[in-house]
Amino acid sequence: MLAAGGGLALAGSGLLTGCGRDGSSADDGDRFRAAFTAGGSQETLDPHVAPNFVDQARAKALYDTLGTYADDMSVRKRLADSWESDPSGTRWRIRLREAQFHDGKPVTAQDVLYSYRRAADPDTGSPSQELLSAIDFSASRADGRRSLILVLKAPNFEFPTVFAGPGTEIIPDGTRDFREPVGSGPFTYVSFTPGGTARYRRWADHWDGAPHIAELEIVPANEESARLNALLSGQVHYAADMAGSSVERLKKDGSARLLTAKRATAQQLLLRTGREPFDDPRLVRALQLGLDREELVRVALAGHGQVGDDLFGKGLRGYPDDLAPRRRDVEKARKLVKEAGADGLEITVETSSVDAAWEPAADLMRRQLREVGLKLTAHTRASSTYFSEIKTKGVAAFNTTSTLPVSDFLQQRLRSGTARNQTQFGSKKFDALLERARTTRDEQDRLAMLTRAQKIARDDSGLLVWAFSDANDAIGPAVHGLRAAPPNSHAWARFDRVRLG
Repeated sequence: MLAAGGGLALAGSGLLTGCGRDGSSADDGDRFRAAFTAGGSQETLDPHVAPNFVDQARAKALYDTLGTYADDMSVRKRLADSWESDPSGTRWRIRLREAQFHDGKPVTAQDVLYSYRRAADPDTGSPSQELLSAIDFSASRADGRRSLILVLKAPNFEFPTVFAGPGTEIIPDGTRDFREPVGSGPFTYVSFTPGGTARYRRWADHWDGAPHIAELEIVPANEESARLNALLSGQVHYAADMAGSSVERLKKDGSARLLTAKRATAQQLLLRTGREPFDDPRLVRALQLGLDREELVRVALAGHGQVGDDLFGKGLRGYPDDLAPRRRDVEKARKLVKEAGADGLEITVETSSVDAAWEPAADLMRRQLREVGLKLTAHTRASSTYFSEIKTKGVAAFNTTSTLPVSDFLQQRLRSGTARNQTQFGSKKFDALLERARTTRDEQDRLAMLTRAQKIARDDSGLLVWAFSDANDAIGPAVHGLRAAPPNSHAWARFDRVRLG
């Protein structure tokens, strides 16, 4: 069972005992505790299966990647010391820095090839599978212990963004068992219970320097109120994903510090365009026009966000600068509903407590869409299984996605036939523009094609981005060394840089 909230759930995780499953008793002054929403009994420390924020936080502790995202989603070096392509954009040479796994073995080109081949396998379920499947592994090869050549099936001048993507961590060649995992990250494995606490110890030989803390515990607290109370009571040092109402409470309380990354998370409504009723584009359009986005931001996000205009990545490289705001038009939406013969149609939207904004947003949408002739009802699913269930069930669902490079998001989430295309959007024109964009050497030409593709997707994809919410994490007064950063970026949940005291 997942942590259900409050002190009872945290006590059940072992948090209050100060003693891990391995029986050791670290000094509380040198153990850092961070609370996240957990994923339940199906959780694993396999870094190539990382759908949730807590998975990424755990993966950062144990593993490393070739590259990492800066706050603006540009790529910075990590295990890779350099990368370069040939003029065709199909052959990429990567040189690795000197680094070791926790068992003392060096990180080699063969480890990278094994890791990428595994993550590219659809059976693994990596979020980067679509991007890594662009590699021709039969033609790619190690070129020495710390050098490799990746050959792509088609040119891609945006390829280095893959090096920093979730689910691309480097593991030792041949790894299949993750019960006691070995990585090259800043912490070594101590213990882990699926749906429970993960415990790690400082690794003194990490290539980027040893962590400042001796131990790290990542504890489950699914209810946002439980994370907040645990922070305020001193049970944890870090509480992830604070809701707008808690942000106001923390500001008044003054005993904790907020780490706020503005508009870091895209709040979405996924409308399945491949199923009734949203196979009728008039109803997709009716929802786009029927929502009062300003009210949603003001109430559901408690003002901690910005309205969305049905595209991902506002403010990032590649987002159209000349986009006209999506304005509410009740009369036009009502007319579209009637033209579709859908007046009074009942629509169920899937939701969960995974994001504190979803349930109040569903209540508001129900009232707003009633004005255009639609009856919206909410179906609440368990947070532990929500994301796996909505892949196949329902016609509409809430979703959130943190910051990613715009081109990668479009390739993964909206291209025809990809596993993560949950709206079932399919457009040959959109796909062709994406393909031309990534195979074009000139950057300005690439960005122009991405803009054209996004304007198609905005109207027709069924991906309705109603807001960008601020990402709010909170830390206790004794915590130093953390700064606000968007989830998915390098600096977010970077616990090896933490100091206590």
